[in-house]
Amino acid sequence: MHAAEENRHELDSVSVLNAKRTLLQLLGRAGVSADDAEGLIALVEAGALAGACEEVGALGGSVPGDKGEPYESGWLDGARAVTDELGGIAERALRQTVDPDGPSAASAARPPVGRMEVEQAKAAVTPLYLTFTAVSDLDPEVSEEVLRAVLATMTPRQRAGYAGRLAEFAAAHRARLERLYVEYGPASATAIHGRYSLLHSATSIAVLERLATPAATALREEWDAAELPPAWLDGPMRAWDAVG
Repeated sequence: MHAAEENRHELDSVSVLNAKRTLLQLLGRAGVSADDAEGLIALVEAGALAGACEEVGALGGSVPGDKGEPYESGWLDGARAVTDELGGIAERALRQTVDPDGPSAASAARPPVGRMEVEQAKAAVTPLYLTFTAVSDLDPEVSEEVLRAVLATMTPRQRAGYAGRLAEFAAAHRARLERLYVEYGPASATAIHGRYSLLHSATSIAVLERLATPAATALREEWDAAELPPAWLDGPMRAWDAVG
């Protein structure tokens, strides 16, 4: 046996299951339902598999040493087979988590937004918002209602990856968002103008991301259905266009 293999300590299935049960119990004591906790753990597991697939793919592309073309070809073929299989496992794990009834069912209609999906969105928008501006005393505190309207425009798979989408949006439009919050945010001269009330809420990042995509029409429909003030939607859009 290779020395590196002798020193490798792998978790056995019983210990992994015990860790999962422990986490479920702790989350249950914190008031998280078993279904929500299972869903979060499953997303983490699917993400870990996807991360491992990416890492193996990067390592597999570098053939060690100079051992000739047959060795190099065999190495690359083997690495490709491993990453393909690992990627398939990750995809199946994600599919089982976000659309257990099958992709056709998930794409046919957007199911109601779950509590844990709202909590995940909250955890994503708050730190992003605070990179552009500070906490505002004028926050209308309607984060759940707004985020439910935003998430209702997405499929379960899109909701699962929404934090990443928000991060990409913020990175791609950083300069524009910085200008927007300087000119219309909590410390601006327009701070007390009701039209821009939503810019005092962390959820404004989520709203702006939806308004900047083809999902804007769907968001307006969900907004009206939730009976949210139209000005809260029109204000951020006016500000976004003004600083563009």
